[in-house]
Amino acid sequence: TPPNSPTEGERSAVQAPGFPDLSLEARAAYVFDIDTGKVLFSLNSDAQLPLASLTKLMTAAVASDLLPDAAVVTIDDAALLTEGDSGLGSAERWSAKDLTAFTLMVSSNDGAQALSLLAGKRKKNEEGLFESDEGAFVRAMNEKAQSLGLQQTYFLNGTGLDSSLAVAGGYGSAHDVAFLFSHLLREIPGALGATRHASLSFFSLDNVLHTATNTSDSLEELPGLIAAKTGFTDLAGGNLAIAFDAGLNRPIVAVVLGSTEEGRFRDIRKLVEFVTVSFRLQTE
Repeated sequence: TPPNSPTEGERSAVQAPGFPDLSLEARAAYVFDIDTGKVLFSLNSDAQLPLASLTKLMTAAVASDLLPDAAVVTIDDAALLTEGDSGLGSAERWSAKDLTAFTLMVSSNDGAQALSLLAGKRKKNEEGLFESDEGAFVRAMNEKAQSLGLQQTYFLNGTGLDSSLAVAGGYGSAHDVAFLFSHLLREIPGALGATRHASLSFFSLDNVLHTATNTSDSLEELPGLIAAKTGFTDLAGGNLAIAFDAGLNRPIVAVVLGSTEEGRFRDIRKLVEFVTVSFRLQTE
């Protein structure tokens, strides 16, 4: 059963010190300073909401735990049956490192599924279990969430696609996503860092060129952008997580959940401006 989420009435204007006109379309938001751990902004930050493709952050984290960077991931037909087409070819081979970066940039469902199946098979074989490869991987995702202390987070698949009209592929809070995002910045900075670019070129191990267009390319002009990940499904609405440098090497993570497809970008820009103005007022 999907968890309770904030009601429509909770989409209210937010009054923030030093920035009284800040209002968000999102149901939940969370902003914190990575170095100090200080919470800079919070709105319904513990509400358990559908994650959509923010789920792929955990997919990347667990795949990185289970697969070496140079592991060869073959795109099989089972992965390609997943909803969406990011241009991957049947039997095409990728390094796990490059496929992870590509998957995060374009929010590739078939890329996430290919990583899930191979990493899940590794985990299943190591533990001598008889569950499916996908089942073993999802279990590893939930174990990772528990080990990181993400109390509002659990997963049903590795893509974040809605499992049904009523049940999402993953759930979590803005607080949990922000913590997971900062974890990935430390653990797989290369893969997550690729998402600061509007586009990148990738070559598979079969020398096939793939031009990756970032799903958050509209944020390219955002000052100090370090990384970004989008999410959108019917159940989730618009989700977005970013990290940005607020100046003098001060990394900040900001997350919005339950906004709209375009509203998530407006919300994030407001939060970035809020932080920037707040810091400027502190130094004046």
